[in-house]
Amino acid sequence: MVELPDDLPILERRAVRVVVLDGTDRVLLFHTHDPDHPQLGTWWELPGGGMDPGETYRDTAVRELLEETGIAVTVDQVGMPTWRRRASFRHRQLRHVQDEVVVVVRLAGPGPDVDEAHRLDYEREDYFGFRWWPLPEVVASRERFYPGQLPRLITPLLAGQEVDEPFELFS
Repeated sequence: MVELPDDLPILERRAVRVVVLDGTDRVLLFHTHDPDHPQLGTWWELPGGGMDPGETYRDTAVRELLEETGIAVTVDQVGMPTWRRRASFRHRQLRHVQDEVVVVVRLAGPGPDVDEAHRLDYEREDYFGFRWWPLPEVVASRERFYPGQLPRLITPLLAGQEVDEPFELFS
């Protein structure tokens, strides 16, 4: 395993990231930054977050999507957790160490605008934009993403392949 930087208190948790794909094969990504660490710059991030006690990965995906985007889905719309990964990153004054699954939610029509009404205060500060990205643009992009290997691994994920990603030290 990669040695973690000894820079901040550690928060270990399980988390879910969601590839939200609309009916025109566009992926929802948030333009993100961390106000506590401006040197990290900006990146594009999948919606998602930590699992609450007693939640399944599907429950977490439904809750996080509603909280972060205003998009309401049912647990039946959440795909299987076929992309598994472990990652660490700095966020605010903690070093997160996460066991994550990435799941797919497919929407019937074009992707709606994001509704920020249910966001947590720090999410309102961290997410300063969103975009529905055409899938080929994600795959070809040189932008920075979280997960970092999103451009390379989204195609196998959407094809139903199992993806076991090694540890990512994002920041």
